[in-house]
Amino acid sequence: MSTLQPVKKSTVLTMGLLTLRIFILLRVWWNKYTKRPPKLSKQWLKTVSLHTSLYLFMWAVPVTGFFLSNSYKSNNVKFFGLVLPNFIPQNSALVSVARSSHFWVAYTFLAFILLHTVSQWKLLRANYRRFLNFLKTKRVIGN
Repeated sequence: MSTLQPVKKSTVLTMGLLTLRIFILLRVWWNKYTKRPPKLSKQWLKTVSLHTSLYLFMWAVPVTGFFLSNSYKSNNVKFFGLVLPNFIPQNSALVSVARSSHFWVAYTFLAFILLHTVSQWKLLRANYRRFLNFLKTKRVIGN
């Protein structure tokens, strides 16, 4: 067993904190958009769908990992030393389904992260130039 295995198995804490974060975001969005509805532009819909997909994948990766751990071995998932109940009985036929779903959800999530990074590249470059100009005006770096 690798040294990172207990950290990777902390999916329950990850799912709980992420679910709390999603509920807080939904509450903030509800308060914001009930007062003033958003302008439904193509850019707004693209942004909302990308961020919603990112949050869905953030939640789906640990859930599929949890199901993989449950179907692989009984009483395999622990939360601060407490053994969590099995939601899926140990089943060797489900292991391959759970493994492939966890694999594909994780790599699709990675693709969406790269898509998000590429969509923000222009902003990153602009902020980098702004930072360099700030350093030049403060004479921190030379000509």
